Amino acid sequence: MDIVAKHLIIKGRVQGVWFRGWTLQSALALGLVGWVRNRTNGDVEALVQGSRVDVERLIDLAWQGPSAARVDTIEISDAESGALTSFDQRGTL
Repeated sequence: MDIVAKHLIIKGRVQGVWFRGWTLQSALALGLVGWVRNRTNGDVEALVQGSRVDVERLIDLAWQGPSAARVDTIEISDAESGALTSFDQRGTL
């Protein structure tokens, strides 16, 4: 299996609309590991790791997000694969 890790910065109306909780549930449903957190500038940041197909699926889903969200852009960069074992919601940075 082709394992990849991606760092995401999601911009738009993505705080106060349950985006972190939605990301957590979506990632767990896809069997991904990593984390998600709010940024003080209003963005949502995530590190997602898993099979290439499932990571790409989460990115595709993130363009929609929860119903109250409005995603303007997602900055995507490669990240180092790590020894992650779960998907966590972290505090704001």
